Amino acid sequence: MINFQGILCVAGNIAGGTRQARRSIILRGAIVTFLALILPIQLMAGGRSETRTTTEKTTIVVADAKTTHHLNLYVAKELGIFDKYNLDVQIREVDDNAAARDLAVSGAADVFWSCPTVAIAAIANGAPLKIISQVKVPCTSVLVVPQDSPIIRLSDLNGKEIAGISPTCEAVISLTVAARNAGASFNLNRLAGGPAISALQAGRVDGAILEEPHTSIAELEGFKVLFREVSSSIPCRTINASDRFLSANADALKNLIKAVDEANAIILANPIAENIVSIAVKYTGAPEAAIIHGNHRLGFRTALSVDGLIALGDELLSNNDIKENPRNRLFTDAFKGITW
Repeated sequence: MINFQGILCVAGNIAGGTRQARRSIILRGAIVTFLALILPIQLMAGGRSETRTTTEKTTIVVADAKTTHHLNLYVAKELGIFDKYNLDVQIREVDDNAAARDLAVSGAADVFWSCPTVAIAAIANGAPLKIISQVKVPCTSVLVVPQDSPIIRLSDLNGKEIAGISPTCEAVISLTVAARNAGASFNLNRLAGGPAISALQAGRVDGAILEEPHTSIAELEGFKVLFREVSSSIPCRTINASDRFLSANADALKNLIKAVDEANAIILANPIAENIVSIAVKYTGAPEAAIIHGNHRLGFRTALSVDGLIALGDELLSNNDIKENPRNRLFTDAFKGITW
């Protein structure tokens, strides 16, 4: 900051009685001119420094096992919607939902998208996590079989070899329960996605429980879908946050969900728009034809299916996969009135 008072004082001394009046007047005039030039510049600079505000973005690390079911995450990232809410969302790719969960529990990630049973079982077993939002409803995983399959009714599943990702997958649970109610039980081969389709093509399994885009891939290769209604009332993917990050950054997470909600609206308006399909291909590597074939099935939303998620907890409990259903402890009061 320039010391204007000091300059004026010096000017006054220089222009004192020791010099001629004429020189004094000239000197004073020169100083006034100098101050007239420099003062506005100094004030402008000072004004900028006083009014400038720097708001840093909140970084959110998302652990993600890539799938078209997480398309709202990718669309919000690619279209700059997260930027709009002052969020720096960093996507850390992992192989599966369990790995995504583990990163969030360990503190290496803050949030993860996953099948709901992954989060429910983790919370039931004491993991410091909360479900903060739905991703989509309903579950779109279905049983896919060859065109000439002898499986026609649920009772026909008895003794059959069925590929599926895990006994705790909500689609596997729903088909297991439906088959049991029909007096049947099947043998689960723990395969998912591409390996499940390969086993189906080779005749090593009688059917495969697949989700998009693999369901569409199988359909385009000539396989057919059975019992779609079995999973039609079951909630699908959820967004889950670590308690650590939630306690310190609840507002940032609320903005994350607002951004996802905006992405949902864009996708649902035209799920096969050129830019939407392009983003899905970029992030998942799935065939464009499969994405176009099945993207309309993905019912994205953020409102939690509370009753459905609690019911999944009951099924996990009845199968001895957890010792206690956390029920409302699955959720957080911070999002009450927002997503539930």
